[in-house]
Amino acid sequence: MELESLVRASQKGDKKAHGELYTLLHRKMFGVCLRYASSEAEAQDHLHDGFIHLFKNIKKYGFQGSFEGWARRLFVNLILQKFRSKKLLYATGFEFNETNEVSYEHILEDINAAELLQLITELSPQYKLIFNLYAIEGYSHKEIAEKLEISEGTSKSNLSRARSILQAKVLERFPQCYQMKSNGG
Repeated sequence: MELESLVRASQKGDKKAHGELYTLLHRKMFGVCLRYASSEAEAQDHLHDGFIHLFKNIKKYGFQGSFEGWARRLFVNLILQKFRSKKLLYATGFEFNETNEVSYEHILEDINAAELLQLITELSPQYKLIFNLYAIEGYSHKEIAEKLEISEGTSKSNLSRARSILQAKVLERFPQCYQMKSNGG
């Protein structure tokens, strides 16, 4: 059954269509959940809650844009709601300086995506959340601030601190990235 037909059937409460949508989306949505979770068990909880939320709200999908994109936003927003309720976000005390941007292109040439994602998972929950929302999901600091009920400055400082921590971790684990750069490579 094609995706649009599955969604329409699911909107009518068809349990078989629910199961097929789950089968179609669960791996991708689990990947989303893993990026925001501190453990695989927590990611499983996010996945479970996300699908319950998806099927409760599937009638709201209006067939504008991709269903997968809509589902992804729904999952991310649910995870953000959990973070807000736990009050895990706070100002870092780290001063954000927009002129202190670092170029990461050379680093990305030397380490692969899996290694970088592993480093991101090691960030504290608030830094990981802000980093994922900004760098991976593409939210602006204003959008992040609104969604998480924090100031834009807190979003910026958490992102800046996350980047600093990631840079230090890359330097520690992949010193060749900096040696090659400093040797003109």
